Amino acid sequence: MFATREDFISAYKRRCTALLSKSLADATSVDKYVALASMIREAMSEKWVNTNDTYLKNESRQVYYFSLEFLIGKFLETNMQYLGVEKICSEGLEELGISLEELIECEPDAGLGNGGLGRLAACFLDSLAALGYPGHGCGIRYKYGLFKQQVIDGYQVELPDNWLRLSNPWELRKPEKAVLVKMGGNAWMEPDENGNLICRHEGFLPVVAVPYDMPVLGAQNNTVNTLRLWSAESPDSFDFAMFSRGEYVSAISNRYEIEAISEVLYPDDSNYKNRLLRLKQQYFFVSAGIQSIVRRFKKKHEDIRQLPELIAIHINDTHPALAVPELMRILMDDEYFSWDEAWDITTKVIAYTNHTIMPEALEKWPVPLFRELLPRIYMIVEEIDRRFRQQLNDRYHNDTDKINWMSIIADSEVRMANLAVVGSYSVNGVAAVHTELLKHVVMRDHYDFAPHKFNNKTNGITHRRWLLKANPDLTDMISEAIGDGWKRNPASLSELMRFIDDASIQEKLHEIKRFDKERLADYIKRQNDIIVDPDSIFDVQIKRIHAYKRQHLNALHIQHLYNKLLDNPDLDIQPHTFIFAGKAAPSYYFAKTIIKYISELAVLIDNHPKISQKLKVVFLENYNVGLAELIFPASDVSEQISTASKEASGTGNMKFMLNGAVTIGTNDGANIEIRERVGDNNFVLFGYSVEEIVAYLEKGGYDAREFVRKDPRIARLLTQLDSGTLFPNVPREDFQSIVRNLVDYNDQFFLLGDFDSYVRAHERVDMLYRKKPVWGAMSLTNIAMAGYFSSDITIEQYAKEIWRLEKCDPGAVI
Repeated sequence: MFATREDFISAYKRRCTALLSKSLADATSVDKYVALASMIREAMSEKWVNTNDTYLKNESRQVYYFSLEFLIGKFLETNMQYLGVEKICSEGLEELGISLEELIECEPDAGLGNGGLGRLAACFLDSLAALGYPGHGCGIRYKYGLFKQQVIDGYQVELPDNWLRLSNPWELRKPEKAVLVKMGGNAWMEPDENGNLICRHEGFLPVVAVPYDMPVLGAQNNTVNTLRLWSAESPDSFDFAMFSRGEYVSAISNRYEIEAISEVLYPDDSNYKNRLLRLKQQYFFVSAGIQSIVRRFKKKHEDIRQLPELIAIHINDTHPALAVPELMRILMDDEYFSWDEAWDITTKVIAYTNHTIMPEALEKWPVPLFRELLPRIYMIVEEIDRRFRQQLNDRYHNDTDKINWMSIIADSEVRMANLAVVGSYSVNGVAAVHTELLKHVVMRDHYDFAPHKFNNKTNGITHRRWLLKANPDLTDMISEAIGDGWKRNPASLSELMRFIDDASIQEKLHEIKRFDKERLADYIKRQNDIIVDPDSIFDVQIKRIHAYKRQHLNALHIQHLYNKLLDNPDLDIQPHTFIFAGKAAPSYYFAKTIIKYISELAVLIDNHPKISQKLKVVFLENYNVGLAELIFPASDVSEQISTASKEASGTGNMKFMLNGAVTIGTNDGANIEIRERVGDNNFVLFGYSVEEIVAYLEKGGYDAREFVRKDPRIARLLTQLDSGTLFPNVPREDFQSIVRNLVDYNDQFFLLGDFDSYVRAHERVDMLYRKKPVWGAMSLTNIAMAGYFSSDITIEQYAKEIWRLEKCDPGAVI
């Protein structure tokens, strides 16, 4: 570690020469970034080794968090802050004529996640390390992220997100820790010489899983946990004899088939081959991860029956649900346990978080596909299902409908959520209302069968990234008011409530927000060539584009405002800048149509000389963690408008809240708990309740056409979309699909029923924003109450109530 600026300068020069074989004068910005990152990683290495040694020495109980996504963002700035060397590095680089900010910009966002699921996993790893808990991540080292999004003429275009093109200085390849994953082939049981049944597996495709470890540094402590990411590699590069015969493609075909497994995050699953690839990905990292855990455990412990005492495996959504049969396979086929012994261990080790109540999002795999790819695993799943069905028969006396609904294999499908529930000792939802819906609607029968498994753990976010890093000016203001204690104990942000009516604090908050809005306005001008007014309301909806998240409700309201201003150009409304960002899945054409709709509204409004003075619409392409860190501090209004009962929790709502934005939202997910914390006066509520939506879904009675008949505003909006009069340059069928969705398909997500309430909620926002002291108090209240939603608090709950972890301080390296 470098104690002084002079130490850093000397070490940095040496590192550039040794690593790059270049002088500083010849080094590019990327070269300089790589050199600095390698120094920071090296500064963490002794802590990293010491942490792992301490866990082994103390026989610490550890959790392994399995997730298909880890949306970790950039590491350089965060790791410097956590090590406490940012000031020394910045000053040393400045003396060398190098801008630290420029080097930070060189780092790509890691293409390891897409949205809330992956960002939650990243926040959890941060909190585990910050709190000193032994906890590690397990995922896939994707060569390409989801995709790089461009919006051309309003249409989303997907480009490769090759985030590893410049290498990743934060990772360490560990080929000596590689494991073999078997896919395909034939598996069968036969007796050995002692008459015991053993599994034979032949003709499989051998996939070498090579781990790449990344350090997860705790903030200002001695803990460095590990994010282990697996890369799929071929055991043999190519068939040399075949290559010599000139059969070049055939010689390396297996290599391409294998390497495709870790090539890209979420391959488009609209065709059979990519569906198969997704299942390969899920089994690949689960098998590799569990094999690695068991191998490491056996180095220290002779009796694997101790596994539940020292290891917890947590599966983040259904993607890693194959952990259940894979652990069973290892225990039975490799360790020679009986079924009952293996099942007892497995169901004491694995815990499961459910992230959705939408039936279409609860993964199911066709039996033929599953059985062909994973013959041994299918045998185990089939036996789990047979035994579970027997338990259900004993309890429910051949109630066929209930048993089929609860079973793991039914209707020629393998149901991953049911497998995860049956094979876990804990099943948690991610917001209070979500957990209640799991218990009493979606998984009601499973809850009735095993109520002790179900519990709630409301999601959280790390305040270190989403406030300390993303909003340093606000961080300083808070610390000046209440001291620094909140940085270690985020719940003490509530001390800000003493200053709710303090005019000087409100003015400082306003100035900080104004500065952050200017930064975002500059970015918008550079990226979209749209000039926005920092004094307008920055009204923001950033999240994955999906019908249930209802970006098109937001767009319909903007179109309604356009109509009002068209009818009355002198209408007194507060100037508004509506900001959207998010990606649509490549095969989700309706979501892509929503992006086109928003983009055309932006053009329509920007081209109207008078209306554009009061309204602006912006769609920011390629939303990622870095862009999010720019947007959240600049936001005045947080749009959390999903259909009540459809959003499991949400975490964007918490990031907005932490940065002082006021939520306009439905009674859905964690919105409910946010509103409970801040009070009704500091949250703008609209729309149907969860109970009303559930009643409509169960009993019917919702009639979209009735809203069209009764509300002339809605009729006008849909006529404009259907006829193409408002957007003459857009093919009519593009926006007619929105009308069909809302009218012909009876408005699946209840936009029209919520429309009037949403309009009135926005009128309330307009009125409140004009009252500067009122809005200032609302903003401060949201910041003060946001500490409750820190992932530190969430992780404390997981650690005590699910994982049974103890904190372990590795101590300073001497």
